[in-house]
Amino acid sequence: MSILFSPLALRSITFRNRIFVSPMCQYSSHDGLADTWHLVHLGSRAVGGAGLVMVEATAVSPEGRISPFDSGIWQESHVEAFMPMTRFITEQGAVAGIQLAHAGRKGSCAVPWAGGRPLDSGSGGWQTLAPSALPFDNGHNVPHAITLKEMEKIEAQFLAVTRRALAAGFKVVEIHMAHGYLLHEFLSPLANQRQDEYGGSLKNRLRFPLRIAQSVRREWPAELPLFVRISATDWIPEGWDIDQSIELAKQLGAIGVDLIDCSSGFVVPNEPIPFGPGFQVPFAARIKAEARIACGTVGCVTDPAQAEQIVATGQADAVFLGRQMLRDPYWPLHAAQALHVEIPWPNQYLRAK
Repeated sequence: MSILFSPLALRSITFRNRIFVSPMCQYSSHDGLADTWHLVHLGSRAVGGAGLVMVEATAVSPEGRISPFDSGIWQESHVEAFMPMTRFITEQGAVAGIQLAHAGRKGSCAVPWAGGRPLDSGSGGWQTLAPSALPFDNGHNVPHAITLKEMEKIEAQFLAVTRRALAAGFKVVEIHMAHGYLLHEFLSPLANQRQDEYGGSLKNRLRFPLRIAQSVRREWPAELPLFVRISATDWIPEGWDIDQSIELAKQLGAIGVDLIDCSSGFVVPNEPIPFGPGFQVPFAARIKAEARIACGTVGCVTDPAQAEQIVATGQADAVFLGRQMLRDPYWPLHAAQALHVEIPWPNQYLRAK
């Protein structure tokens, strides 16, 4: 019996299996609007058998984007654009989720295939925000150190996009606290050098991310799950680490967060990240055991037996697949065959089964 292909229930939602499509930026929106690219891209992963299909990092405001071509949900037209997608994903038996994000100091950049360089106002860029006026890297834009008033505004933006996510038909929202974006910047002492109640001690650095999570949980229906993606470590001794992540996860669980999506890194350039098969699984295992909260793992999970072993041994409750899903939208169907598990195929594809 496969644990990977067993259902997972969180609140009122039951995922048909533990294979989740990780949020992956497509840099293909115009004015934040999802279009037919997103419908086909995400819809094909639902057809391919995934339990959860998560929309990429979706900005809570125009200045919260990584690039001018990021997905957004800061206005009502975005809701209408997402509705055909959530409807199709649901019709295929998957759960539709969306990651809510603010890029912080890593915003205002060109798309990766154009070099990812920082953009100035003359090139379509904007003033970035961060906990402290520290650029991400040499040559990057210097962010504006966010004020208390601006923090209130960002909290209101997260509340507004949470309401829009529900109206658009999503059943899961995930708050992005990873990869060096705004909320991770507050958590990490490498990016947060504030001298007020939002900087310094762990308690202070947790304060704003927890405030956002509490507001979103209050706004999001009680019967629907809330996820949070974190970078479990910065891979640098003086940075954010797994022990701090466990404390964060405990407090998120107390707020009502249902699952921690465990990634790592990217708050500063050139981190010594030891990429390799399942290299982030131990983070999920520790957080799951010590914070007593459901966890997902992500990163270099490519093989069906590997994914099965991760969930069957209780190291994680689900596996998030990113690049592997780009290579093969039908990975869950193929993984079921490899593991000798019988799962339904779409009627239209039965002749290929």
